Amino acid sequence: MNRLPSFVRQHIAGLRALLIFTVITGIIYPVVVWGIAQVAFNHQANGSLVSYKGRTVGSSLLCQEFVNAKGQPLAQYFQPRPSFAIVDWSLGTLKNGRYYVENTGPNNYGCNPLYSSASNLGPNNPAQIQFVKQRQAQISAFDHVPISKIPADAVTASGSGLDPDITPANAAIQVDRVAAARHISPAQVRALVSKYTTGRTLGFLGEPVVNVLLLNLALDEQYPV
Repeated sequence: MNRLPSFVRQHIAGLRALLIFTVITGIIYPVVVWGIAQVAFNHQANGSLVSYKGRTVGSSLLCQEFVNAKGQPLAQYFQPRPSFAIVDWSLGTLKNGRYYVENTGPNNYGCNPLYSSASNLGPNNPAQIQFVKQRQAQISAFDHVPISKIPADAVTASGSGLDPDITPANAAIQVDRVAAARHISPAQVRALVSKYTTGRTLGFLGEPVVNVLLLNLALDEQYPV
């Protein structure tokens, strides 16, 4: 070995180091982390999937649409934040709360995580202002609330466009509409909203949120339409 030229010995040493660290960081470490996650955080590590009546219906980490076959929101369900899961926002126009590419078919993929994106439009961007105004008008008509009471998260998408949660204020403006559609009292709906409202992490991080999927499943379970 010592008779080999120095540059060959250096390459052999480098190859050994590469193989050792490949095994450590590429095999052993991922397997250990995966094993710990499966034992200690099995639900989260496997996507935080939500089951209903023996069937997987979604993930508590991703938004989900509650619409009919034509893409229109269903009155009996709480609606999530606007999604921005689209192919190319610059090609689309907003119609009835959904994006469409002119003359070429739908451009909206709802809450499909494969198309997660953000518009990157600033608050003073004319297109963003137009989107917000159109959403405000649609929500005001759908929930029968004044535009002044519509919170920001009801008319703006999150950074990923796939936020599973809404603010308590967003849930509050939807209570009467959901109660009327299910023929129950607003107080019954508010009780479920309160149950599925999560407070700040560690008491001071973030804001209280309501998980839309879990709330809607609870409504179906307790007050089926």
